Amino acid sequence: MRNLKLVLAYDGTDFCGWQVQPEDPSIQRTLASAIRRITGENVLPHGSGRTDAGVHALGQVASFQTESVIPAENLVIALNDLLPAWIRIVNADEVGPDFHARKSAKAKTYRYRIYRQAICPPFLARYVWHYPYPLDIEAMKEAAPMIEGEHDFTSFAAADPERNSPEGPQTDNVRTIFSSHWEHDGTEFTYEVRGNGFLHHMVRNLVGTFILVGKGTLNPADVTRILEAKNRSAAGATAPACGLYLVNVEY
Repeated sequence: MRNLKLVLAYDGTDFCGWQVQPEDPSIQRTLASAIRRITGENVLPHGSGRTDAGVHALGQVASFQTESVIPAENLVIALNDLLPAWIRIVNADEVGPDFHARKSAKAKTYRYRIYRQAICPPFLARYVWHYPYPLDIEAMKEAAPMIEGEHDFTSFAAADPERNSPEGPQTDNVRTIFSSHWEHDGTEFTYEVRGNGFLHHMVRNLVGTFILVGKGTLNPADVTRILEAKNRSAAGATAPACGLYLVNVEY
């Protein structure tokens, strides 16, 4: 039995997210179907985490065990021949038996894109949050690092306790954020955050809160107060899924 690691990129617009759902199309189900057609095996690949409906990935990682002898590099070609064009296998490697896409992960990086111009090009609309309204960018840049370090992120977690983490149900909401920052290039305002794990909707809730800082509704220092409140109602609204990307996973 071989253990394989896949790196995937995908446009999540038309999917219900990573995880298999009873009726809706998911990335996991689509990938499993392609693997079955190639190997004849019914396997359910494990993802590094659950991306939500409409969320994209540049470097999602999946792992699965197989008895197939197809070389990893040939499997990339075969899978990409079967998968829809909006899901691509970027790389495949044979890894040790103890590797698990989710359990072995040490850090993840997410990116959120906000398009700032008055008119959003139609070819970008699925991949950014179009927000052309006034924002205090410097205040948002000041607020972002305030979540760095180990904190209880209950205030930024989805209210549903059964889906409080893209990694699966957790016993607590404590996570460590290694870096959190905004960058502005004139047309887009981009948020990037790297941490050891993320709760359900956590990045989108952070972005929604930073937007309130940019609007002047909150001060940068209020982010610390919101963290300490451990109450979802203290934070901002959830930002749209279309602007969010899972950039990479570290092991």
